[in-house]
This record gives sequence, structure tokens and C-alpha cells, in this order.
Amino acid sequence: MSTFTAPQATGLAEPAASTDRAVRPRPTVTAVISWIVAGLFITVLLAVLGAVIVAALGSSWGGSWLPRGWTLDWFRQAWDTPGLADSISVTFQVAIADVLLALAIGVPAGYVLARTSFPGRSAVTLLLLFPAILPPLTYAVQLAALMYRLGLGGTMTAVVLVNLVPILPLVILVTVPFVEQISPDVENAARVFGADNLRLFVRVLVPLLMPGIVAAGVLSLVRVLGSFELTFFVSSARTQTLVVTIFGAMSDPGGPPAALTAAMTVFYMAIALVGVAISLRFSNPAQALSGRAHGAA
Repeated sequence: MSTFTAPQATGLAEPAASTDRAVRPRPTVTAVISWIVAGLFITVLLAVLGAVIVAALGSSWGGSWLPRGWTLDWFRQAWDTPGLADSISVTFQVAIADVLLALAIGVPAGYVLARTSFPGRSAVTLLLLFPAILPPLTYAVQLAALMYRLGLGGTMTAVVLVNLVPILPLVILVTVPFVEQISPDVENAARVFGADNLRLFVRVLVPLLMPGIVAAGVLSLVRVLGSFELTFFVSSARTQTLVVTIFGAMSDPGGPPAALTAAMTVFYMAIALVGVAISLRFSNPAQALSGRAHGAA
């Protein structure tokens, strides 16, 4: 009896094992290459960031990869540098003002662009792409000249307005696909229950569009924090952002030492990371885009 059941058990186990092996997906060549490229990119990025931090913490160097001693004095000197605290304050003010203005104007504009069909709609979409993809230097000089003709050169208003130019189209273009995934039946149902346009937008559409709004806000924030050319041409000593202050320190032949500018750069990176972390605290743009893709499928 035992000699009969043992082969039967073995015979039943073999299909299960083969089925197990069949359902395991094998990584494709494309997936392997993608993971390798992503790993190399992350490695290089972390190496660059680490090099800046090490340079800001080093007290003395002896021709090796790492410093002989470590210190926080460079950060103290960077904070005490004239104008640095003001430039950090200006950076926060400009970033917050631009992101809020871009969202307040761009989200309703994106809704209108997504819900209406009119002649030349494709041309309007193409025109919106230009400020977002063109190098800022191509139109920075003209915008600066316009600001000075209007008497706004060197003011905070000019800095906010010129930085609004590339991020406003970005917000509109990000908002459009999020609006398109919302069924018009939702809006019709809200109108049936007595919602006017303002209540419809604030109480119904904004909660549904929140992932897209946060995604657009994060992209806009990163763009403003990294904006150099637009701010450089219209700012003064009192209205320049941190990136312009760092450029001025690095371009001065008799300026501060490299470790001091590295410490200033660490402040800049910290501001960017804090801004992005606060934005991502309320929503995950990657998850929102993934959900939109599944909904479209």
C-alpha cells in the first residue's frame, strides 16, 4: 500500500511545482537595464549631495577624499554672512506667493481648458508648453526689460511675477488630465442638488482634484526654488533669492572660501527638501498619477 501511494504523491507534486515555476515572471532585459540606470543615477546624485555636505563640514584637507577634521563653523559663518538670512526669507516668500498664485489661476484655467472645446485649442495647449520647456534665459532679458519699464525692477513684485511665467502653464497642463478623469455626471448631479458654480468648484471639484493640485504645487515649488535667470535679472540686493546669493558668492574671485559656499548650498538644499516634504505630507503625486492611469485604463 505504501509503495503504491508514494509514487502517486510524487506524481501529484510535480505539476504543482511546474505550475509554481510557470507563474513566476522573469525579469526582462528592459527591466534590468532600467533598474541599473536608475541605480546609477541615484548613486551619482547621492554622491554629489554627499560631496557638498562633506565640503561644508571639513575643517582641513590633506589631498584625500575625506577631510582631516570636521567642524560646524562654516555653517555658523554662512548664517552670519550679510544678506543670507534676508535671501532665505525672500526665497520662502517668493516660493509661497508664486505657488499660491499659480494654483489660484492655473487650476480654474485648467478646468476650463479641459471642459471646453473651441477652435485653436491645440494651439493654445502648444503655446502653454513654451514657457515650461524653453530655457528661461530665452525670455528672461525681455521680461526684465518689461519690469523695469513698468517701474517694478528690483522689487519683490517683479521677482514674483517673472517666476510666475514658467509655472503657471505648468499648473494648467498638470490640471487638465486630472479634470478629464472626473465624469461630467458628478458635476451635473451637484447642480441638480442646487450647487452653484462656486460651490461646485470648491466643495466638489477641489477635493477630487486635490492630488493633481498637490502634484502641480510640488512641481511649481521645485521650479521656483531652482529659478536663477529670471530672478537674477530683476532682483536687487534686498530681493534676491538664495540661489542668486550663492551664485554671487561663488562668482566673486575674492569671495568666501569654497567650504563657506558649500555650507550656503546645504542651506539651499535643506529649504528645497523641507518644501517638498511639506507638500508631499498632504498627498503623493506619484500615487495620484498611478491612480489616474488605472482609471484611464
